[in-house]
Amino acid sequence: MKSKLLITSLLVGAIIIGGCSAGNSESNNNSNMDHSNMSGMDHSNMSDEEMKNMEGMDNKDSSMENGHASHNNPLALNNSNGENELALPPIIEPKNGIVDITAQQGTTEIFKGTKTETYGYNGSFLGPIIRINKDQTVTFRTKNDLSEPTTFHWHGLEIPGNGDGGPHQVLEPGVTEDVNFTVNQGASTLWFHPHPEGATAEQVYKGLAGLIYIDDENSQEINVPNEYGVNDFPLVFQDRQFTEEKQLNYQAVLNEDGTIGDTLLINGTLNPKLTVGKEKVRLRLLNGSNARNYTFKLNTGDTFQQIATDGGFLNQPTDMKEITLTPGERAEVIVDFSKMDDKTDIALINDEGTTLLPFKIEQKTTSTSKISEKLNDFSVTEEEKNLPVSKKLELFGMGTMVSINGNQFDMNRIDFTQKQGETEIWEIYNKPDMMGGMTHPFHIHGTQFKIVSIDGQEPPLNLKGWKDTVSIEAGQTVKLAVKFNNKGIYMFHCHVLEHEENGMMGQVEVN
Repeated sequence: MKSKLLITSLLVGAIIIGGCSAGNSESNNNSNMDHSNMSGMDHSNMSDEEMKNMEGMDNKDSSMENGHASHNNPLALNNSNGENELALPPIIEPKNGIVDITAQQGTTEIFKGTKTETYGYNGSFLGPIIRINKDQTVTFRTKNDLSEPTTFHWHGLEIPGNGDGGPHQVLEPGVTEDVNFTVNQGASTLWFHPHPEGATAEQVYKGLAGLIYIDDENSQEINVPNEYGVNDFPLVFQDRQFTEEKQLNYQAVLNEDGTIGDTLLINGTLNPKLTVGKEKVRLRLLNGSNARNYTFKLNTGDTFQQIATDGGFLNQPTDMKEITLTPGERAEVIVDFSKMDDKTDIALINDEGTTLLPFKIEQKTTSTSKISEKLNDFSVTEEEKNLPVSKKLELFGMGTMVSINGNQFDMNRIDFTQKQGETEIWEIYNKPDMMGGMTHPFHIHGTQFKIVSIDGQEPPLNLKGWKDTVSIEAGQTVKLAVKFNNKGIYMFHCHVLEHEENGMMGQVEVN
């Protein structure tokens, strides 16, 4: 009877969440693991009485109360009324090779007349843009001014493992530590956030997130908008749920399957608008949310051009009607406002038609020149396509029962090893369950990888670029060409932050 009750409760959880799958997949770290033999839990023998008990539930689960019944139909976002001009983070560059970054707590006036308690880097909320150059030797001088431990993780940065800022590199309150490295990757838009075990989701939710821009010779020579705050804008998308007192109470809204809010902030701005000129404008998009996916498009139905992925430029601008980003992913796009005027009603919306960011067009024109047709020289080589799969991963589970290859995260266990500088093929399978499952954004620390195939097919043009986070839908199998240029221990995990904290994370040691 106890086993039947357990099965019932697991199935109820799956229905409430409407996303992840339940079950105990066989633990197997062998690189020759056969996904087809991994069976989930069989719910077919449930009694009529158990089914009736499920139907009679009174929906008092906290995830239902917070409107998180389904990640396929998430809590709706507010429309931006364009009341506030979009805030732009300050840019900081190394001085004598050093960048000072302090995690701190304070208050921020997100809502007029109300001070909300928040976290931030070098300020009370969110962080600056750290601008560095390829081949530059840099020291990030990190300091923890919070009242709790934290780490500084450089998401997308190729950096030695001892400076990556995973859960091993905890910084206690009041402690300062230097992270030294040489920038060895091309122009890209990266970001940084905390990664302490058990506290990542809440610290990001409270405001710890910032951007990193890497420049190189190519980015200076190609013709793309690059005048910060004029035709080149960062857009950090985060959804939050505030209390009646306009505070961020993470524990009150926590959903173990991914915390989602009804209030959109872009760069920390509530109800933002962005004023642009009659020109081509570059938008650097970051999904900085804990769990929400965003599908971005223009309300006019116009196309835009994607020019970059997580880790750098695409080979050429790619026309898009919409683009979907899961948590942790970035993309750079060009919107051409040159043929529009100040009477044009244009906005960035999501797939539900919610207004995310209205644009106000001014008559000024800075540049109308054509975007370069060749932006990069990226390819998946024939050698990489023909490499055998050496690592197989199965993402599976829901809520607190998530796992990779049947295991939950253990800081004392190394799941894989890999040689520095050698390319291996990682095959990641997102195993669905009887409820269908949900999308997992899969992230590997310390590297930029190539997508070799999705379900055996070449990836679409807009994914043929360097990536560090890849969206894997339920039932999909993705093959990645992965090479680490540095040594150390690196995390790989689902970037739904609550899944990561609940154990959908592993470790690879590069030596």
